[in-house]
Amino acid sequence: MELQVNLFTVKKRFPLTISRGTTAQTTNIWVKILQDGIEGWGEASPFGVGTHSQSTEIIKDYLEQLAPVLQEFNPLQRQQIEEIFRQRQIPSSAKAALDMAMYDWLGKRVGLPLWQIWGLDRDVTVPTSVTIGINSPAGARARARDWLQFMDVRLFKVKLGSPDGIDADQQMLLAIQQEAPNLELFVDANGGWSLEDAIYMCNWLADLGIKYIEQPLPRGQETSLVELKEKSPLPIFVDESCFTSSDIPDLANYVDGINIKLMKSGGLTEAMRMVHTARAYKLQVMFGCYSDSTLANTAAAQLAPLADYLDLDSHLNLIDDPFTGALVQEGRILPNDLPGLGVQYSAIAT
Repeated sequence: MELQVNLFTVKKRFPLTISRGTTAQTTNIWVKILQDGIEGWGEASPFGVGTHSQSTEIIKDYLEQLAPVLQEFNPLQRQQIEEIFRQRQIPSSAKAALDMAMYDWLGKRVGLPLWQIWGLDRDVTVPTSVTIGINSPAGARARARDWLQFMDVRLFKVKLGSPDGIDADQQMLLAIQQEAPNLELFVDANGGWSLEDAIYMCNWLADLGIKYIEQPLPRGQETSLVELKEKSPLPIFVDESCFTSSDIPDLANYVDGINIKLMKSGGLTEAMRMVHTARAYKLQVMFGCYSDSTLANTAAAQLAPLADYLDLDSHLNLIDDPFTGALVQEGRILPNDLPGLGVQYSAIAT
């Protein structure tokens, strides 16, 4: 199969601030594979967690090095291709792009959307949360109003872990509750708290009726989850601490759920493994995203019927998304009826 690698830059309507910094735009990678006259599409977006970083340049270099190797294979030889990924230690974002492109190709080859190939029930898909980044109380209220005017919002995910401390976190959260008193709120600290602050905040958030807390402690401090689990009345989800299915067994006794992102997992194949592994340990499942366009989020939406929670909102905050795909209905991100991923090109971003 022939591999093509293209860069495109997407800009956020509203810059997003989390505990690790602020993002206003990213340069992502659009991957195309061509076999037997059929194109399969995938996307890689850069991300960083602690000392782990996958930049656009790193991802692009690996993909271009793979191009001549993949010419010997077709998209149906997935097991052999996955072994090549393993041998060459391909970054997970690059694997994700190629993995979703091969699935897109397969769906187009047989004329079916992936969710139907997997026998999933699109109608059980839960609403997605939409994200409010770290901000002042007034800024957070304004962002909540923006979202409510933009779409039928059912859930807010609030980013905490402010560098100004937990007092700032509390004031911001209370402001959002005042702005949207009837909406359910989830909280994601992105590893921005100490153990002491996490214990305090989990109890404070529980009193306010918050549903769960995501990644309260930094990646690398997983042993502290033992004490936090004992003292937290809230369910605990991990994101940065859980990349693939192999991470789940060591976490299972100390968390209640995992956040699966295609860029971390390395694509839909491993995401499906993570779902089944999590269920075997009686954990809940969420699907999330980085600065992904409609292409990657539509890919994740193919598996959305398997999730307890969804946070697939990054493409909704873009002003120059070059793709159309998943539908937005009643606060849900739903895959469409087109074959493969169901993604189409609209206008290239700059």
